[in-house]
Amino acid sequence: MQIEGTIVAPDEPKNWDPKNSRNWLDFSNLTKVLFQGGGVIDGSGGKWWAASCKKNKSNPCKGAPTALTIDSSSAISVKGLTIQNSQQMHFVISRSNSIRVFNVKVSAPEDSPNTDGIHITASTNVILQNCKIGTGDDCISIVNASSNIKMKTIYCGPGHGISIGSLGKDNSIGIVENIVLDNAFLRASTNGLRIKTWQGGSGYVRAVRYQNVMMQDVSNPIIIDQFYCDSPSACQNQTSAVAISQIMYRNISGTSRSQKAMKFACSDTVPCTHIVLNNINLQRKDGTVETYCNSAAGFGYGYVQPSAECLSSSDKDNINKPEEEEEYFIHTEL
Repeated sequence: MQIEGTIVAPDEPKNWDPKNSRNWLDFSNLTKVLFQGGGVIDGSGGKWWAASCKKNKSNPCKGAPTALTIDSSSAISVKGLTIQNSQQMHFVISRSNSIRVFNVKVSAPEDSPNTDGIHITASTNVILQNCKIGTGDDCISIVNASSNIKMKTIYCGPGHGISIGSLGKDNSIGIVENIVLDNAFLRASTNGLRIKTWQGGSGYVRAVRYQNVMMQDVSNPIIIDQFYCDSPSACQNQTSAVAISQIMYRNISGTSRSQKAMKFACSDTVPCTHIVLNNINLQRKDGTVETYCNSAAGFGYGYVQPSAECLSSSDKDNINKPEEEEEYFIHTEL
């Protein structure tokens, strides 16, 4: 599939087919297909954004089209495309296996609502490499039933960071495992490396490795939030939660906009376990930084700034045995 020039979506929402209001360019049930070219996919999203309830609370909350969707497919490569100004999400990979995305650029204004860059759901064996993403929502979002995802050489900003989740909404099951981010630069994003889950969910996030990441002026560089609540009304306290374990952060450095450069806000009944920090150096231009912990177990070794002493640890025997950590996390290498 060779894409050259610019493909432009209709810019008037009322001209959209109401029976197919969530999709624009949708490819499904493909095997061994290459999408390539220097072309641009332009969603003309301005009027959709203006009608969003996130822009104006008096507007009704409803979905808008995704610019490009690859669904129920396998052995797909996407190379060199630019996707911009999507009505809602830019590029969704859904229910697919063995997907390779290289040299893709995603671009939308910082204030465009719900415009995730690359969204991965119910997919496995996905590689994202050399991608530059700046949007009004998550640069990359990975949600339920996704595993074996490797992201390498990723530029993110503006946006809401590189996120796992949200998971567990409406008491649902969320399962994400074997995720690697290696070599990334995040600039002026509202979050850096984020895992977000709703109270009341179940399932797990495990075997995640973030390494070689530079942050510049990022509000929440490292954050696990098991109390995520993207709702106009307060979310009800619930005891069940998506379990989070085996999360490694290695060689993470840069500047934080907020005082809490690392935040591990975990469930009292389903604590986060085996969080490992190695060679962390996060600073703040005009003040000190700190780590916040609630029901989070793990430890740091090597240089860790700010200190993560607030992490409780059931793994103290391993603190001086980083080689055991290598063995423990080896299966996250893809």
